Amino acid sequence: MAKVRSWVGLDVHAAKVVACVVDAESGEMTVHRMGGETAGVVAFCSGLPRPTRAAYEAGPTGYGLARALVAARVGCVVAAPGKIERPAQDKIKTDARDAERLVRLLMIDALYAVRVPTPEQEALRDLVRAREDVRVDLMRARQRLSKLLLRHDVRYEDTTSRWGERHRRWLAQIDLGQPGAQATLTDYVGAVEALELRRGTLEAAIAQLVPDTPCAQAVARLRCLRGIDTLSAVGLAVEIGDFDRFERPGQLMSYVGLVPSEHSTGQTRRQGHITKSGSQHARRLLVEAAWHYRRPPRLGTTLERRQQDQSPVVVAIAWKAQQRLYHLWRRLDTQRHIRRTIVAVAIARHLAGFCWAIVNHDEHDYEHDLLDQPRRSQPSRARTRARVADAGSPSSASRSACGRPTGDSSTGHPLAGSKVEPGGPTTGKAVASGNARHAGDQPARARRSQPKAHTATR
Repeated sequence: MAKVRSWVGLDVHAAKVVACVVDAESGEMTVHRMGGETAGVVAFCSGLPRPTRAAYEAGPTGYGLARALVAARVGCVVAAPGKIERPAQDKIKTDARDAERLVRLLMIDALYAVRVPTPEQEALRDLVRAREDVRVDLMRARQRLSKLLLRHDVRYEDTTSRWGERHRRWLAQIDLGQPGAQATLTDYVGAVEALELRRGTLEAAIAQLVPDTPCAQAVARLRCLRGIDTLSAVGLAVEIGDFDRFERPGQLMSYVGLVPSEHSTGQTRRQGHITKSGSQHARRLLVEAAWHYRRPPRLGTTLERRQQDQSPVVVAIAWKAQQRLYHLWRRLDTQRHIRRTIVAVAIARHLAGFCWAIVNHDEHDYEHDLLDQPRRSQPSRARTRARVADAGSPSSASRSACGRPTGDSSTGHPLAGSKVEPGGPTTGKAVASGNARHAGDQPARARRSQPKAHTATR
């Protein structure tokens, strides 16, 4: 890469932009102020001596400026604001100081760049987030309505679930007596119905757009996992983006904030709550999907339909996820008596590793494994129930999913190991820690842990 001549730090706001420019040859630093229009900022950066490299913090202005700078052949870094180092004793904050800090960090390559999505990816992500906003608003509207009825000592005594047809007919028959209270009830019911209509419209738009997007294959593979259907798969795909940019599953777990925080010094090591970094939406989807793995592994009609037209490797990884995550849930819940909300977060961390494996698996890497194995049909419900019955025995863990022999570590896959389906993770320990070493590097350790291959990290 050519040596950069002009370094630019941009402090971007809606109405104005402050630019701090450093000339690499003379070392001169200058500060410039301009309007917030993207075209003006691009023209200013393009007029500087080339090669030029700029940086600005990710914020509400979006990625339009970054795309315009790249189109004008100006290198641009969109920095993660939470990763920018700030001195603890620095009590003066101005736009010029912020721009100067950005350009200094850019020159020493100390900025953490965020992924800039394409316009199509950003549009789909906005649609998914709009549906998420409507979901939150609907939950709050229903809560307001139920508490209004509770204040008037009106309770729904039917055994059927709320917000169904019978519940709506019951709401239509309620008379609170006072005109003001009745008008409030009518308004709350109308708000709930309007939000449900908006939610249905957005879900239909998402389902219509997904087949024509680059993430269609990732969505189809994620839907093979238990607890992840179309909306959850699309949400994970648009929030995470390219799964292959993570070299190992541990990086994806850290990206979504499901790894424990740590404060260690000297001989003392302290680990605390999860970091909660990254996308809150993706983390919530994984935690919600994790609750499905408290049930024994099974292949229902809906899941079987979602797995149609998928490769045997994808189906094998999905089945292995059911087995391993169920045993991990049972061990943490029934044996160690850990609170279930904490268990769900632990399962979500492992589920993120399986999402990484199922999206990133390469058909060509496992073609020779599949050719050497007898072709069998997808496990039927009867065989699924038989596997669930003896899932607690150590011998059941050594069986392969879908009745296939286990893969070997010669495939070169980061999660390949001595107890793995073709394309699936090795053990819970490898998934949790992001260890990308092959099982062939540790033959003795793999043999010692063989009876416990169905469990996860202690």
